[in-house]
Amino acid sequence: MIQANEIEFYRENGYLLVKSVITRDGARKLRRECHDLAARLSAHANLDAIWQSAKELTGQKKTTILHTHNVQLYSAAFTRLLVDERFTSAAAALLGSPNVQLHHTKMFIKPPERGSPFPLHQDVHYFPYARHSMFAAILHFDDAPPEKDCVRVVPGSQKRGPLDHRSDNRGGFFLPTGQFPIESAVACPAQSGDVLFFSYLTIHGSGMNTSDEARTTLLVQMRDPTDLPTTDVHRSAGQITMLSGIDPTGIYHGLTG
Repeated sequence: MIQANEIEFYRENGYLLVKSVITRDGARKLRRECHDLAARLSAHANLDAIWQSAKELTGQKKTTILHTHNVQLYSAAFTRLLVDERFTSAAAALLGSPNVQLHHTKMFIKPPERGSPFPLHQDVHYFPYARHSMFAAILHFDDAPPEKDCVRVVPGSQKRGPLDHRSDNRGGFFLPTGQFPIESAVACPAQSGDVLFFSYLTIHGSGMNTSDEARTTLLVQMRDPTDLPTTDVHRSAGQITMLSGIDPTGIYHGLTG
């Protein structure tokens, strides 16, 4: 599925949009899974994921966004999706290794009209790894045109390494919005079934969803299993799951008993 020129583009720019990894009908069914899951979990947990720093982008307007981690623990549909060869073959090609290990998943539902933005940031500060092999995939279950706050990236920013970030009182890391305005980044409009891959060093974010439809996505963070964390943070259930290939390190052997 992934061509040599696409791999080169990813290495140069730190991101790649891969079209039609999931069929539109498959994406529609997964969208329904997300919204059903949010409805079930909202009775037991607070799904609010608004960053305090988002207020800088909205002028203090009230916005909302729903999220939950590790969706594969709640629905077998996501378990199957994570090991779907259409997805894992693309991930392995961009990682440059047949061995792809899960770190975590996170579902996002940005409601219509006031879906909360995310200031530009790098993900490295949440879970730093020694060789920076960590990368993300955003699987789109809705169309995401610019007016629906599609993801924006800064091409080539992964080459700058970890940058100094600010931190808000919700634990979010973000770059100074005056120096890194969301409008300065390149929009990555996508259709349902498309997957946007990017390095956890790539600067990215998104604006406010002002459309009349929700934007529904699944974020999957992955890495080379031989790349180890530099700090003991952001542990999550299932993060040693192999999505493709094997774990040659054996580091986690016996830790489940």
